[in-house]
Amino acid sequence: MAASAGAIGISLWPDMAWARQPANPAAPFRTPWKYPKLILGGSGIPGSFDEKAVDCPFVFSVGDTFYLTYVGFDGTGYQTGICSSPDLINWTRLGVIMARDPADPVTRFNIACASILRENELQSPARLLKVHGRHLAAWHAYPNAGYEEGAAVIGLAWSDDLFRWKRGPVILRPEDGAEWERGGLYKPYLIKVGDTFHLYYNAKTTGRPWKEQTGLATSRDLVTWTRHPANPLIGNGDGTAPDFRFASDPVVVSHRGLWGMYYFGLAGDGFARELLALGSSPTRFHKAPEVLVDVGPPGTIDEKYAHKPSVIHHDGTLYHFYCAVSGKWPNETRGIAVARSRPW
Repeated sequence: MAASAGAIGISLWPDMAWARQPANPAAPFRTPWKYPKLILGGSGIPGSFDEKAVDCPFVFSVGDTFYLTYVGFDGTGYQTGICSSPDLINWTRLGVIMARDPADPVTRFNIACASILRENELQSPARLLKVHGRHLAAWHAYPNAGYEEGAAVIGLAWSDDLFRWKRGPVILRPEDGAEWERGGLYKPYLIKVGDTFHLYYNAKTTGRPWKEQTGLATSRDLVTWTRHPANPLIGNGDGTAPDFRFASDPVVVSHRGLWGMYYFGLAGDGFARELLALGSSPTRFHKAPEVLVDVGPPGTIDEKYAHKPSVIHHDGTLYHFYCAVSGKWPNETRGIAVARSRPW
């Protein structure tokens, strides 16, 4: 099934040399062909960490095996699990890798591992990178019970084996940021460029209804983090734009001199769609004039939301994992879906 282009408006690229190339620079980033079923859903097992829903995919490979980390929701909050696959379609759950800690005021209700440091290249099998011989992940945690309740914070965690993680202290707090992020910090995405770590994240304003935008913090030592002076790097569009309400969940990759940021937009129509921004550096992006993965027609797995990207390249094909939502809150179905760059 091919993803539709979407009729909602979006601002065009600026008049830049790379945007005037004969070949459309967005073409290598596209994944228009949807797999028609969820590849992972809520387990439905009473008492399990992912009983109600699964969300926030992050895909990578180790040797010939693919792995997907995800957050599970059990009615109380988020915890993080992992599953494996030989083919990127059939997945086996392997259990929890980051669990909430009732004795810890930061993670007593939630902990969501959002990314693990990996290769930056778009056409990469998403091999992981190590720092000082260990895996490095970025997580966020909401302080209250429930679905994304309270002003969340961001931190790092370390592992030798991908299954046991040691959580470090909080590195970013909403109260230390600008007005656009005071309501709480969301999904962090960690990359390394030269000797500098780049931590992209989305955040929300205070009050209701809130807006979400995407920013960046950098560090050379993983201890001291500096918010980028151009934050938010990706702001909200105008009233007709697909990111009018949210510009969220960044995933940043490089490709032949360009940097691409996958992100999702929530529009004024209440639907969430996968979008793209491109730039000549990892700190400056311009929105592409298209919807990468649109919501599906009524009755499909992503009739409401197609959002929260993660990408991997395999066997000449780009796979784009995302969270698919159908139905109506609080009885919606929330699971993980995939689209790719060639037909199924």
